[in-house]
Order: sequence, then structure tokens, then C-alpha cells
Amino acid sequence: MNNQPIVLERVFNAPIDKVWNALTKNEEMKIWYFQLPEFIPVVGFEFRFTGGPAADRQYLHICEITEVKP
Repeated sequence: MNNQPIVLERVFNAPIDKVWNALTKNEEMKIWYFQLPEFIPVVGFEFRFTGGPAADRQYLHICEITEVKP
């Protein structure tokens, strides 16, 4: 297994505050993609969630916040 991080960069045609809220506010996250029991946008916060393209193809995502730039 390769332990190198996967880095995704995206450009959205949307106001920056809307994108920031979708990435950092738990109540907004569940509207856009997934729901976490808790999310805090601070360096060092770790979280996990399961998701995938189909019900039979779900993957465990293990995440840690490494940088925060509002």
C-alpha cells in the first residue's frame, strides 16, 4: 500500500464564502456530500467517513486537517 497523500485541487465558479462554508461547516457538509458526527476546521483535527461511487463500492477515508487558510 502506498502511504503518499492524495492532494486534490479544484476551482469552483462560486463565491469563496459559499465554498469555505461547504468545506468547514458540518451542517453545510451534509448538504453537499457527507455527514460527520463532528468536524472542527483546525490543524490536527482527524476524522473518518465512508463513501464511494456506488453502494457496493464504499471506501474508508481517513483524514487529518494539515492546513487552514480562511
